[in-house]
Formats: sequence, C-alpha cells, structure tokens
Amino acid sequence: MKILNVAGARPNFMKIAPLIKEMQKHPEIQPVLIHTGQHYDDKMSKFFFSDLQIPQPDIDLEVGSASHAVQTAKIMMAFEEVLLKEQPDLVVVVGDVNSTIGCALPAVKLNIPVAHVEAGLRSFDRSMPEEINRVLTDAISEYLFVTEPSGKENLLREGVPQDKIYFVGNVMIDTLLANKAKADQSLVLQTLNLRPQEYALLTLHRPSNVDVREIFLSILEALEEIQTHLPIIFPVHPRTRKRIAEFGLTARVDSMRNFRLTEPFGYLDFLKLMAEAKLMLTDSGGIQEETTILQIPCITLRENTERPITVQQGTNVIVGTNTERIIQESHNILNGKSLSAKMPDLWDGKAAERIVKILIEKSL
Repeated sequence: MKILNVAGARPNFMKIAPLIKEMQKHPEIQPVLIHTGQHYDDKMSKFFFSDLQIPQPDIDLEVGSASHAVQTAKIMMAFEEVLLKEQPDLVVVVGDVNSTIGCALPAVKLNIPVAHVEAGLRSFDRSMPEEINRVLTDAISEYLFVTEPSGKENLLREGVPQDKIYFVGNVMIDTLLANKAKADQSLVLQTLNLRPQEYALLTLHRPSNVDVREIFLSILEALEEIQTHLPIIFPVHPRTRKRIAEFGLTARVDSMRNFRLTEPFGYLDFLKLMAEAKLMLTDSGGIQEETTILQIPCITLRENTERPITVQQGTNVIVGTNTERIIQESHNILNGKSLSAKMPDLWDGKAAERIVKILIEKSL
C-alpha cells in the first residue's frame, strides 16, 4: 500500500513525524513523504526535520509563499503531477493549512482516497482561513481521524457517516511525549539566561492579530504591562516582525526592557522553553494542546478555539485581544490562580499506532 504523506507548514511536521515512524514498522506499507514547501526556510521547517528525525522528503514541491489562492493553486497543480506519477493507494493530510486542502482536493478528483488527521475541529469562525480548510477537507475525506470528542460531534452534525469517523487521539501529543526527555536536555534556558518558572513565552502570528494595527496595539499594550512583572520571550514569526516595522512600532518594542525578541526556535528548544515557562501567551492552535499536556497555564489571544477540550479539561483560557482581559488573566496566573489540567482521553502517545492499524485493516 503506497501512502503519500503530506506536510507543508511548521505545525504539520509534529503531526506527520509519528505517522511516518509508525508506517516504517510495517513492510506492507510504502510511505512517501511530500513536503509542499509552504514553509520553506531553515528556521520554519528544516530544523524540525532534524529535531524530529523525520527522513528527508521524497518529494519537495517548493511552492513557497504567496496569497492563499495562489499558494493553494500552486500546491494543487504540483501535487496533481505527483499523484499521476506515483499512483498512490491513499493520501494522508494533517491539520488545517493550505497544503491540507491543496493536496486533498486533487487526490479526491483522481479517485484516490484521503485520510484527514486532526479532523472535525471547528472554531465556527469562517473568517479564519484554517476553518475553511478544515471544513472542506473533512467534506471530501474518506477517513476522518479525530483528536477529541468535539471533533466527532461536529462531523456527525455536518452529516459525515459515522463509519468514516475514528477517535484515535492526538498525533501532536505522540511527538511531544516521544521527545520530552530529549527536550529536557536542551541548554536553551542557559543560553537565554533564564530560570524555570521565571518567564513567559509568547507566539503571535495570526493575520487577524498582527495585520490590523489597532488589534496589534491592544495586545502590545497588555504585553507592556506583563513584561514589567517577568520577562517575555518572543520567537518572532517573519510575518509579525514585518508588521512591527510597517506599523512604526520598532522603537516602542525596543523600549520594553523585558520583552525579548528572538529568532524562531527548533522543536526541542521550543518544547523546553514551553515546559519551563510560568505562562504561555499564544494565538496558535497546537500550543493550546501542548500546554495542556505540560500543565502550563495558557492564555489564548483569540476570540474562539477549535480545540475546546483544552479549555474544558486543560490549562487554556480564551481571552480575545482586549488589553485589560489579557492583563487580568496574566495576573491571575502570576498570583497562583491557574487551572489544573486533566489528561484528555487517548492523548497517550499512541495515536499514530491506532491510525496505521486502522488503515491496514481497512485496506485488507
């Protein structure tokens, strides 16, 4: 059984790594790794390949950066050629980036079944490009592998047949648990002169947060206050760094003494930073899940989440972009009022094993 496994952006690599490793254990599977090149520089992708010991991609589509329409179209055109040449039995896509729908759509049109890993997640916010990618990919996939109960509920509500839905756990947590001991050996805290539980970690990259000056300023004003209480480490996404300059905020950011901008980190160093932080501030999806497992308080700078279990059972709180709300929740955590996490069902490091087992059984 030839399976094309698609990764394109940084969040995909943590999801595809355990799947590739599990498939390699089974001689009846021929796994082929496709990198679309959606994230294409060393800091955004190649470090992750080395950190996670992912084999070099068999095929790199090298699509690069572009608008959503152009990038998705480039992926579709390039991937169709790969499909015609490789003639796979199955295509596996993960997550919700443009590479996900960009590879699922041409596969289905060529009558090649698609498996969507991390299916059924919904923010119910159609202004998010990722939400469109999620809904469309789920609508055309043959296998829908869900990470939490809400995923199954959403798919059933949308009319997906129950026999296509599989609750298997979370492959991102497979990767975290498999690499936690290695990440513990990272020297990144010493390099940055940090002590455990004496800093906050920030990621901020969503267009809705960084492309609108007023919203960006609202978040920045909260960060100005928080950094007077403890250092904030901020690995800056290229998009965000560009907006800081465009909005004329460079001097203001530079004046924040405890607001430390860094280059992006590799997976192991970032996992170490996250595991030792006093609190996490983020607009990322996956980080909400990782902090739940690590039991690190997480403040999500969004109005919604497609991962509700991180709020119901985890350490995550949704605060939006209101300055005062961000400051208040941060102070709650600094004053010891953070949430205690309960491990979500099947987040046990064996999701990839379950997925591959199902794919083998269904192909026989």
